[in-house]
Amino acid sequence: MNEIMIVKPEKCVGCNACIRSCPAPDANITVKIGEGKFITRVDPERCIACGECLRACKHDARDYIDDTEDAMNAIAREEKLIVMVTPEIKTAYPTKWKGILDWFRSKGCSVYDASFGADICTWAHVRALESGQLSNFITQPCSAVVKYIELYQPKLLTNLSPFHSPVSCSVIYVKEYQRRDNPIAVLSACISKKTEFAETGLVDFSITYKRLMEYFDRNDIRIASNPVEDYSYKFDDIQGELGSIYSRPGGMRDNMLEHMPDLNITVSDGPHKVYRELEMYAKMPEQKLPQIFDVLSCEYGCNMGPASDTDQSCFETLKTMHEIEEEARARRKTTGGVFRNSEDKLFRRFDEELKISDFLRSYKPTKPSVMPSDVQLDPVFASMDLITEKDRCTDCAACGYKSCREMATAIFRGLNTPENCLQHAKKALNNGGGQGGADYQRISAELKSAVVGIQNDISEINKTADSTEERAKVVSELLRNVVAFCNSNPIMDEGSVKQLTSILETTMTALGAFHQNVAETQGSTQKISDSIAKLTGFLNSLTSAPAQDSEE
Repeated sequence: MNEIMIVKPEKCVGCNACIRSCPAPDANITVKIGEGKFITRVDPERCIACGECLRACKHDARDYIDDTEDAMNAIAREEKLIVMVTPEIKTAYPTKWKGILDWFRSKGCSVYDASFGADICTWAHVRALESGQLSNFITQPCSAVVKYIELYQPKLLTNLSPFHSPVSCSVIYVKEYQRRDNPIAVLSACISKKTEFAETGLVDFSITYKRLMEYFDRNDIRIASNPVEDYSYKFDDIQGELGSIYSRPGGMRDNMLEHMPDLNITVSDGPHKVYRELEMYAKMPEQKLPQIFDVLSCEYGCNMGPASDTDQSCFETLKTMHEIEEEARARRKTTGGVFRNSEDKLFRRFDEELKISDFLRSYKPTKPSVMPSDVQLDPVFASMDLITEKDRCTDCAACGYKSCREMATAIFRGLNTPENCLQHAKKALNNGGGQGGADYQRISAELKSAVVGIQNDISEINKTADSTEERAKVVSELLRNVVAFCNSNPIMDEGSVKQLTSILETTMTALGAFHQNVAETQGSTQKISDSIAKLTGFLNSLTSAPAQDSEE
């Protein structure tokens, strides 16, 4: 999968805000790249491209990739693109949206209204419910939600709507029913649409409004303004009706209730709400679920998408959407459309011209990451210096995860490092920082020296008794582990001391075998045992010493 969300390593400060805001558990990978320097990069295979990390990053370390430059190059080559525009363009640029579409027209592009595809989407769902082919379902206009379900809740794929998103329904209509084969570009405020288009293969270019306006600015392209008189536009085909409100929270709900007013529909939007409720949905018995769960990843819907580039407040945006709805209703009346329990002429046209099966979509489930057991997490917690159950429930969230267990799980999966745990850092500072730092460095040096002496004695054992060679190799390997441990811990904290003590005790047990089997080695092994016992006693006394105050 191509990268969408990207990281600028030189700007990343390791603040963990991206992890904290991200609804995708495996999307972020924190690594240490230098002394005290951490960066968090993105795994494109596990990212849902919701754009929340982009909003959360205060250091300009996160960015995204779309197809704006490629699309503009195609236009420069005089390719006649079909430009499919989503309704949030009207809320992002209330006085310039018509000028933007006119600019594409001036370049020989055809311009279509994706709201028309939303009307098709509503029709397909209504007819499927009426025929009994569809029961409880989760809506899927939102590409980020679809990707989340594919990656992290694949069992919900049976609940996910089997129909394409509104914009993809528009594309299918243009391709299949108007027989157009021009390259297709979609203008939207959604970063994640690129994931949908990569999976379906329906769209050639995903252009976001933010990147489009940056392109205009770089190339000194001036877009004409227009007074806000109405929200109609002469598209190359029919302008959408109530599909134009899909971009607001509950937009699909409001469309469905126009035709089936007794439906039980629940709405959810916003990353801190919708993904939690999807997890809850997955655990609920079928009979307690709403008939429709209408979900959008972005708070305030697509109108406030991460690439909307709007300076409009949520109140201004919702007011504009209300005006768009009124305008769509007025056009619906004048073109012969009717409401609720009467025949809808647009739907009658769809019944006569379209096949529902043309708008069905398949999904790509992904096997979720294995959840580690308590036994598997025990050594991870130990590496974080979280020894007791109380320690493991600190849940300070400084690492970006909601709990210590989530952080431990991330470390288990190779997505983070114990050094990024605040509690681990505090204990290391208390034990190894300040005045105590020099002491621990001295201790580390003494340990290394003692181990060298022990290894020399092991060498003597190999020379004097061939029968003990295999046992000696085992002991020697354990001692090499001690050396490696010392080398990786130049400042020994309490947790490190305990681990080293355990290694040495294991070494003593192994050495005990020599006394039972080879009398000739008694002198050497006794010498080794005495040396290790002295070292172990020293470490134990150090461990039991009171910790220094952090202020010291």
